[in-house]
Formats: sequence, C-alpha cells, structure tokens
Amino acid sequence: MKRIAIFASGSGTNAENISEYFADREDVEVSLIFTNNPMAGVIKRACRLQIPVVFFDKKTFYETGKIPQILQNERIDLVVLAGFMMLVPVPLVAAFPNKIINIHPALLPKYGGKGMYGHFVHEAVVQAGEKESGITIHYVNEHYDEGNIIFQATCDLDPADNASAVATRIHALEYEHYPRVIDELLSKQ
Repeated sequence: MKRIAIFASGSGTNAENISEYFADREDVEVSLIFTNNPMAGVIKRACRLQIPVVFFDKKTFYETGKIPQILQNERIDLVVLAGFMMLVPVPLVAAFPNKIINIHPALLPKYGGKGMYGHFVHEAVVQAGEKESGITIHYVNEHYDEGNIIFQATCDLDPADNASAVATRIHALEYEHYPRVIDELLSKQ
C-alpha cells in the first residue's frame, strides 16, 4: 500500500479532497496530516476523516530530525503540501528526494516565491491584468516554488474578475487535478 502524508497550515479543503479521492482505495491511503497551526481548519477535517494529526512547531521543524523520522517510521511514500506555509528544510527535502510535492495557485514561474500564496497571488494576477491563471504542481526543493514542474492547468480570466473570482476558478482546478496527479505519481513508484 502507498502511504501519503499531507502537510497543511490552513482550512484543509485540498487535504480533504485528496483524502476523499483515496478513501475507498485499498492500494493508497492518506496516513497522516501534519500541521504547524493549532487553529487550522484542517484539524477538524482530519478528525472527521479519522486521519491522525501530527502537530509541530517551527523549532521542531527546522532544528530537529523529528519530522523526517516520523515520515520514515510511518513508511510514507509521498509527502503532499496542501496549503502549507513553511519552507521545507533541506534535511527533509534530502530525506525524500522527488517525493515531496506542492500545489501553487498560479502558473509558475510567475507569481511564486516567499509571500506569494492564496489571495496575495490572486490579487497580483488581477493587478497585472493577466488573461489566464492556473495551478502548478511541482516537486519541492530548498526554495519556495522553484522545484521541477510536474503539471500545470490553466483557466481563462475575465477583465472584470476580482481576486475572489480568480480564487474560485483556481480552487476548481486544484480539486480536479491535484488528487489525479498524486495518483499518477504513486502509480510510477
């Protein structure tokens, strides 16, 4: 069985969508959800889905080997970032080469990097007058949003769109494509 760990810092809609996608599968499971935010909505979603949650703080994440050790002990095959707001430390990237992926709510390399997440991305896209936006699923390396691109999907934008309208279109792309791409990656392992 392939085992997934999801890292999330926020509401957890992508984590829930991924978990539900694999819920009836016997060959893949979401084994753990990690969060650095004790107030994150993903916690309630994980409890409802009966997925164990691992809490950690900044010091544990960056100054200990605890997180990679848990992932290795749990035999995790793929680490999936889903609204996770921390830069992944080099030792964790090194422990899981090409086995940590992220989804970004824009077409990288545009609108990526530190501080470019969620509504900040959508506001920048609107301000720039872009005619399209989309999602990028990529491998994680030691820099924000610079890992090799696995998959991109686009959506057209209307000149009247505000950041909220863009977010709605982007969420639809995330929910449609992220679980499927994860499934494809696992099938190649």
